[in-house]
Amino acid sequence: MSAEAAPLKTNLPVPKKQPDSPWRMAIRRFTRNRLAVIGLFIIVFMFLLCFIGPVFSPHSLYDYSVADKNLAPSAKYWLGTDKLGRDILLRMMLAGRISLTVGLVATGISVIIGATLGALAGFYRRWVDTLIMRIADIFMALPGLPILIIMGAVLSDLKVDPSKRIYFLMLIIGILGWSSISRLVRGQILTLREQEFMQATEALGLKDRRKIFRHLLPNTIPIIIVSATLGVAGAILYESALSFLGVGVVPPTPSWGNMISAANNLIDFRKRPWLWIPPGMCILVTVVAINLIGDGLRDALDPKMKK
Repeated sequence: MSAEAAPLKTNLPVPKKQPDSPWRMAIRRFTRNRLAVIGLFIIVFMFLLCFIGPVFSPHSLYDYSVADKNLAPSAKYWLGTDKLGRDILLRMMLAGRISLTVGLVATGISVIIGATLGALAGFYRRWVDTLIMRIADIFMALPGLPILIIMGAVLSDLKVDPSKRIYFLMLIIGILGWSSISRLVRGQILTLREQEFMQATEALGLKDRRKIFRHLLPNTIPIIIVSATLGVAGAILYESALSFLGVGVVPPTPSWGNMISAANNLIDFRKRPWLWIPPGMCILVTVVAINLIGDGLRDALDPKMKK
């Protein structure tokens, strides 16, 4: 008999590696998309710059200095000053707070309204579906920018406090943008309500509210995330356009749009590019980055993209 004991042999099955969850696989696919990751880093940087950067600025929003007006970029004023002697860099960061907040809140309002109405239309169908979808068709046919310009003019005529105009602006943009999300959610709900798990909810006798908000809507989160991400970029562009035209966020509250409109003559446009190039680049970079993230999320969350 050998001095070394023979290894014991067992017939127990080797445990298999547990498959990854759908969300973990989606994150892995997203991180493989270099452009989407770059866009995510840019957005994180913009949020840090706009919401934390002003804390470290040596200047104040209400610092006016006639002696320092229209100064070119220097060690004291990294991006120069405007016609009132205010620091452009500080105003650009504070304007980013306004623009990013408008984009996020307006899109959140659109998602809440659109997802709720789309779920109701897809679940109840018949006359409920017809009514909601016809209302959605009306909103999709409305020209968004002209209506926003008219509403901005109305707010100006009513002499609404400039600090409160932003709330009306977010509400109006959010209400005008819900129709596309509702159609996407409705299409998903029409497919999901025929699945086996919905037959189980019927057998259990669950209430309609529980079926919609606990079992159907959570399964539409991927498509809502993609649509909402792209909607943020559109809301930022709307706000910038309205502020540029003078019917959105009005001075002294800064936004990227009204900062660009400050260069409203040929002299400022040609000889003082620091007045309009920084906020213009912020709009461009932010919108492109958000669109890259939206494309990456669409590819990561779309089951058809699985290999």
